[in-house]
Amino acid sequence: MQKELMYQTKSAKSSFGFKRKTYRGNTTGSSGFGFSRSHNFRSTSGANRPRRGRSEQIDISKYIQRSVPIGTIESYAPVNSFRDFGFCKELQFNLDKKGYLKPTPIQDQAIKPILSGHDLIGLANTGTGKTAVFLLPMIEKVFKNNLENVLIIAPTRELAIQIDNEFRVFSAGMRLYSAICVGGTSISKQIFSLKRKPNFVIGTPGRLKDLSQRGLIKFNTFQNIVLDEVDRMLDMGFVDEITEILNNLPKNRQALFFSATMPEKIKNLTRNFLNDPVTVAVKTRDTAENVLQDIVRVRDKSEKLDRLKDLLNKPELLKVLIFTETKREVEKLALELSACGYKSQSIHGNKRQSQRERSLTAFRNNDCQILVATDVAARGLDIDNVTHVINYTIPNTYDDYVHRIGRTGRGDNSGQALTFVD
Repeated sequence: MQKELMYQTKSAKSSFGFKRKTYRGNTTGSSGFGFSRSHNFRSTSGANRPRRGRSEQIDISKYIQRSVPIGTIESYAPVNSFRDFGFCKELQFNLDKKGYLKPTPIQDQAIKPILSGHDLIGLANTGTGKTAVFLLPMIEKVFKNNLENVLIIAPTRELAIQIDNEFRVFSAGMRLYSAICVGGTSISKQIFSLKRKPNFVIGTPGRLKDLSQRGLIKFNTFQNIVLDEVDRMLDMGFVDEITEILNNLPKNRQALFFSATMPEKIKNLTRNFLNDPVTVAVKTRDTAENVLQDIVRVRDKSEKLDRLKDLLNKPELLKVLIFTETKREVEKLALELSACGYKSQSIHGNKRQSQRERSLTAFRNNDCQILVATDVAARGLDIDNVTHVINYTIPNTYDDYVHRIGRTGRGDNSGQALTFVD
């Protein structure tokens, strides 16, 4: 019988000592950006008509929401501190150095079951610290027994690389090594990394399958499997690859699944491949309490670029992530903004991985103000101090919208999300 731990409240308060900035006001009346809040309009990008690929009709009023006023946010009081988990002194030293004192709700509730050897289903909103939930116990486990191997699968190259970067920080000085296996980069370098017999392999499904077919990865040598952003991987059509990998794992294994949602396909995977899992569900409302959401009304598409430039000229838009639908639209918009004197970069699936990494690095380091992206940047990426997310086109699904705007207002920082409609 499945064990279940549930925590549901208005907020999952972070513990790193920042005060939450909030916005006061009602969700009706005049927008803070000077646009009417009447809901009798249609989407510029066709939110109320079918679109290619998966799509759904979205109530536009969902894009308008004030931050929760001060005094109404229920804070979470963790049961444990990071020192209570009993990590080895080397790992604890790295946590102390990083300033990890009090865990987030999912860290507080999920780390001990994982350390005890349970399979786990982790359900949580974006930005809740899921990466540390699986990395810390796995690092502890492998450090104590270097015969253990860990396979971590993520839906996108950027998320896999981000996980690998966090692994390196957490495991500094512990003589643990990883191989990052993603598409769009030199496979020869990845083959060289695999020949060093790393305990951690972190990759995307397509590249992992390729390396397996070449005989360079043997899935039956991994006693631990982590699937991060499972719902996104299935949305991207990786169900066959994931099922094949899981089928080739040893029967005696520990499996950890992390997802924001639990559609039927994931339920089938958990029933078939997890052994009496603990479920830790740390779900707040769909979108973060400290993200102010609003709409930008335009008469037609010809007006959009001018309205976007008006917004970008506002001094509070310091670090802006702009989402649009197609790779061609991303590149066109980024070039148009650069021609207008804005420091902008772009990221989409047609770019080489080295180009994508350069764009992300420039945005992370504040060398550019604007990153224009497809939904490849909507999941999992943790970029500090994004002040605004702008949906230049409306996403196919509300789930995609939630993940897009989750790139701002992370932890205890405030953020704003603006969606263009006509």
